[in-house]
Amino acid sequence: MNKPDQLHRYLFDHYQVRGELVQLQQSFQHILSAQAYPVPVQRLLGELLTATSLLTATLKFEGHITVQLQGDGPVSLAVINGDHNQQLRGVARWQGDVPDSDRLADLVGKGYIAITITPDNGERYQGIVELDEQSLAASLENYFAQSEQLATRIWLFTGLQGDHQAAAGMLLQALPSDQDDQQDDFNHLEALTGTVKAEELLQLDAQEVLYRLYHQEAVRIFDPQPVSFQCTCSQEKCEQALLQVGQEEAMALIQEQGKIEMHCDYCGHHYRFDGSDVQNLFNQTLH
Repeated sequence: MNKPDQLHRYLFDHYQVRGELVQLQQSFQHILSAQAYPVPVQRLLGELLTATSLLTATLKFEGHITVQLQGDGPVSLAVINGDHNQQLRGVARWQGDVPDSDRLADLVGKGYIAITITPDNGERYQGIVELDEQSLAASLENYFAQSEQLATRIWLFTGLQGDHQAAAGMLLQALPSDQDDQQDDFNHLEALTGTVKAEELLQLDAQEVLYRLYHQEAVRIFDPQPVSFQCTCSQEKCEQALLQVGQEEAMALIQEQGKIEMHCDYCGHHYRFDGSDVQNLFNQTLH
């Protein structure tokens, strides 16, 4: 039986350190079903989806976070958007042959990672760091080192959960503290967490994973938060886009192509408008 997509937060009673664990299958499958992604791109999207879920859970307010990779390699763009309700969507763009490699530099080339945080109420913030050649996790750890100045470690995995592709990950982060031995505490917990294996995180229940890692520690695990795929495309948004194009240009496209088609890269949905649809749309705006 498939596990539900969930994010688990936990704290240590005796250390100023917080943790997160996320396991994703259904939401990952939704993203993969939108396009025929090459396998290395699937793995990259799985890691990025997992990372965005973990980062979204660090937000202390309601809002959105977008994690975007851009580079000059075969994969020119990979982006995941999530919100405080753990509703996620994502897409990647690639061209030519994508090497079967786990090194970020082989896939994305030389580039950067941009993390954009948009509170529902407040100012938008964006942080940008260069991509680490080896991995997405290392790139994100560099981002935290620059922006948060809090010790942070991230583990990201993709693989099979039963017969289906799945993704999972963990985040460990020091809390603001004046304790002199905090780095030692973090190093201790980092060493424990670093023993986690991909198959454990992908196959086992979260509680069992956490028990295996921390059975000698006092850990408080909070109620899990459901994670889901959520696309924001709609018929109404497509109609608004046509209205912005204008009636003359829209009808010219109908004359040329016989119809107007719009495709959502995030979910794969197609929207189609024929001449009467377009005419009715603009007639409604006149009344």
